[in-house]
Amino acid sequence: MNAVDATEHYETSARDPAPSLLTVILDTNPHAWALLENSLPLSKAIANILVFLNAHLACNYANEVAVVASHNQKAAWLYPRVRQNTASDTDGDAAMNGSSAEPGQVNKYRPFRIVEEQVTQNLRELMESTSGADIQGTNSTMMAGALTLALSHINRSSIAWAEAHGADMAAAGGDVPPTGGSTGTDTMGEGLQSRILIVSVSGATDSAHQYIPIMNAIFACQRLHIPIDVCKLSGDAVFLQQASDATKGVYMSLAEPQGLLQYLMMAFLPDQRSRRHLILPTRVDVDFRAACFCHRRVVDIGFVCSICLSIFCEPPENGDCLTCGTHLEMGDYGAKPAVVARKKKKKKRVNGQSNTATPTPTPTPGP
Repeated sequence: MNAVDATEHYETSARDPAPSLLTVILDTNPHAWALLENSLPLSKAIANILVFLNAHLACNYANEVAVVASHNQKAAWLYPRVRQNTASDTDGDAAMNGSSAEPGQVNKYRPFRIVEEQVTQNLRELMESTSGADIQGTNSTMMAGALTLALSHINRSSIAWAEAHGADMAAAGGDVPPTGGSTGTDTMGEGLQSRILIVSVSGATDSAHQYIPIMNAIFACQRLHIPIDVCKLSGDAVFLQQASDATKGVYMSLAEPQGLLQYLMMAFLPDQRSRRHLILPTRVDVDFRAACFCHRRVVDIGFVCSICLSIFCEPPENGDCLTCGTHLEMGDYGAKPAVVARKKKKKKRVNGQSNTATPTPTPTPGP
């Protein structure tokens, strides 16, 4: 019956390329989106992102997606998200009275419909649960928490994929690390291809207080060969530039946010396997400045602890490092240098006269 119903056609094997897991981190900072209301409203951006997610799912029937919201007071899952309150009958089983989808959604491809319904509904609930006090409390976004959730989901998905296909993958061999890099030096089987796309609208100064956890997440992605792609809709972010550069991702700051869908489809749709054969957009003016550990400000010149490499915008009080507590020898820093009076040069004279000779008059020639 396999020749008739094609059951084996939908079963993955070691010969098939590993699927791709795309985790989208959506910056839902209300302050930043209010500034983009005239050029790109949040509702239109969500519609463009949903089309992009559907295109990723259409590239391979085994591809997976995940969406995380980086809000101003927390990081929340938009998809997938398990709901606790489900309709049930008296026996405790789920109600089977029919589908809750709208009539126009019946003929839509089921993975597309599930992603669209969960993302829109969870985002609506997130916005409705945000109070005015939460918006006035901070202008930043929880990017560090969103990156942590994304890495946790990627780790669980990679382990599940390895357990389900570990034997076949080990026999087949591959050239990609288990979490989806492209180094070409790993001898293990090809694992789940994972990458992160950040759609950011917040500035760098708003997330300076999250410098340490953001950099820890960047180093984790770098070690696991997980590229971080950044689509910047407004402003510029120092730490996201560093994240994209360190993980060999794509960083694009859009001059025209209205063309978000075109940028997503052309620059961010190819996965790691396809990017080996493409010329990706590069950025040469990466800002490598860091944030100080004392005031969380982005600094050009600072003071670095020789023990824990903490960065300070000014010398710590009493010379003690605020991170490890080591007493640092500051030397004579801050002391005014001694000013020595400059010696005046004396003019050289010979016998009380200057050493310049008096010119001799030339006699007038005779007739």
